Amino acid sequence: MATPVELGRSRYGQVTSVIRAVVEQVQALWKGMSPATVEDDLGGAAGAAIVAAVAEGQLSVADAAQAYIAAQMAAQGGAALAEATLVAAAFAGIAPDGGPLETLLFLPAIGVRRRLAAGMTPDEAMLGGLADMARYASTAIADTARSADQVGMAANRNCVAYVRVVQLPACARCIILSGQMYRYSEGFDRHPNCDCQTLPLREEEWPNVPTPRQLFAGMSEREQRRVFTVDGAKAIRSGADLGQVVNARRGMDLAGVRGRSYRPTTTEGITRRGLYGRQMRRAGGDFARYQGQRYSQSTTPRLTPQEIFRQASGRDEQVELLRRYGYIV
Repeated sequence: MATPVELGRSRYGQVTSVIRAVVEQVQALWKGMSPATVEDDLGGAAGAAIVAAVAEGQLSVADAAQAYIAAQMAAQGGAALAEATLVAAAFAGIAPDGGPLETLLFLPAIGVRRRLAAGMTPDEAMLGGLADMARYASTAIADTARSADQVGMAANRNCVAYVRVVQLPACARCIILSGQMYRYSEGFDRHPNCDCQTLPLREEEWPNVPTPRQLFAGMSEREQRRVFTVDGAKAIRSGADLGQVVNARRGMDLAGVRGRSYRPTTTEGITRRGLYGRQMRRAGGDFARYQGQRYSQSTTPRLTPQEIFRQASGRDEQVELLRRYGYIV
């Protein structure tokens, strides 16, 4: 049987392979756009294809989450069976801040316009827009994987905590958080393009994951200087504490929380035909069609998983709310 760390590496590989495949699709679609029509392109068929590719990536990583949690619990001597089944489709189509994925993936068009206005050449502006798009797509899929993992942890009472696992190459902010242990429902600090992962724990004990000092020792001196700066790397090699050299939280946000842009609810799946909407319809919920909208929407807001974990007082209430809002059945 694979060890917890080996299972974690396998999950990391699965998520990163999905991200790479989606980014390749996005790059191919982006090549067919031009700076003169990028807004129309992202508002039309090309944009819809990009959104579909990212949503499919989200669905793929969410679909594998419960099997990953079950394998981890079994490897740690616990029961693999959860008390509820994760609904992978509930995680697709949602941006990390809880808003529509379409809105997030239109932002690169605005970035292209701003670069052109700042005097960049069309090629430079489009290259910058592609970098934005790749970053948004990667972050959306990675955040979905972590969010689905946390919902899977909540649905399995054997899981009590998770450890942050960092894979090299990584930034200084992530390196000094490697091996930190958190309650299973505690928010995950990350930055755009962060690929750190959660390793679920059955018992409150430290797994064999690299410490910040071990990660630093595994880097070349050139990489140490790039990540920690020349003086910072020299200080660490001389015995300085990594946490004192690096401001750990600079540029880091909880997944789904971005200052004032944080949305505790999501509009994904709330129409009559949507996943959450069908559930509300069966429960006798009310629907209304607002100006400019094609379909009626549930008048009952749908909480995001992150907001559920923030509000709920314990696992029983978490499971109840995750089921009510369509993330598990």
